[in-house]
Amino acid sequence: MTDQTAIPAGIDLREEIDRLRKERNAVILAHYYQKPELQDLADFVGDSLELSRKAAETDADVIAFCGVKFMADTAKILSPEKIVVLPDMDAGCSLEDSCPPDKFRAFRERHPDHIALTYINCSTEVKALSDVIVTSSSAETILSQIPESQPIIFGPDRHLGGYLNRKFDRDMLLWPGVCIVHEAFSEKELLKLKAQHPDAPIAAHPECPPHIIDHADHVGSTSSILQYAKTFPGDTLIVATEPHIIHQMEKALPEKTFLGAPGADGNCNCNICPYMALNTMEKLYLCLRDLEPRIEIEEQLRLDAKKSLDKMLEMAGGTVGKGDLGDPDGD
Repeated sequence: MTDQTAIPAGIDLREEIDRLRKERNAVILAHYYQKPELQDLADFVGDSLELSRKAAETDADVIAFCGVKFMADTAKILSPEKIVVLPDMDAGCSLEDSCPPDKFRAFRERHPDHIALTYINCSTEVKALSDVIVTSSSAETILSQIPESQPIIFGPDRHLGGYLNRKFDRDMLLWPGVCIVHEAFSEKELLKLKAQHPDAPIAAHPECPPHIIDHADHVGSTSSILQYAKTFPGDTLIVATEPHIIHQMEKALPEKTFLGAPGADGNCNCNICPYMALNTMEKLYLCLRDLEPRIEIEEQLRLDAKKSLDKMLEMAGGTVGKGDLGDPDGD
């Protein structure tokens, strides 16, 4: 954890972050699930792989990743020559936590005839144990290229894997992980909200459980949901993913209304990612000032993990992870 008491009293954080960005030759990345103030000062806002690829294309010496640790790890895998810092090293992911590398290795060893198709929301060690990494938008393209006769392990998100199984009539063996944010949506409260706005379509992330997906008019990655927000014909959209994505929708489409899908208590508070929320302006300032906490990955592990990412890019094409409001590729 960073010591926020080390921040001088009375400083203008935005001004100091801008100064340090130039002084460090840093690029600041912010995931769609970050607080609006972090999104608004970032050089790039997007999905995790999209951001890592954009940062790799810059001449920056430092990458400050306002996201969670597996995202910053991916940036380091793709940009080993750059310093990668994360505002709060405790910013983890329930999906990554659900899939410890030793247990995943043992699981693979019990199913030697299976290949591992693994969602990008996992640790570097699990990426190194996988055959192909997928994002929520590239998974369908990649799965369609794998013969039905080939047994597959899909992890760590059982809801995304189950969605793919149903859509493609596959029987992938699913790791039992879930995203705590998408797991928190309430079908009962969603139907209440839909009754209040009967003409509003529902856009849902495939990390949502089936009882939410079944009511969705559009299912896709965060970038895909943003694209749908731009193109759907109505004026109100119900959004079933982490609610901070609505900030980008409202900036791009101020004439439309966006409603976060509710949790069990009837509001969206329980659907804010607690890990993403750990990053703050104060912690971003400190990590740029001190270049800590820093992401370090042993080189052989980095190369092993990069193989599964490279395989994804080979199978899904070079546009993977370059999504924005007009390009629905992303995580």
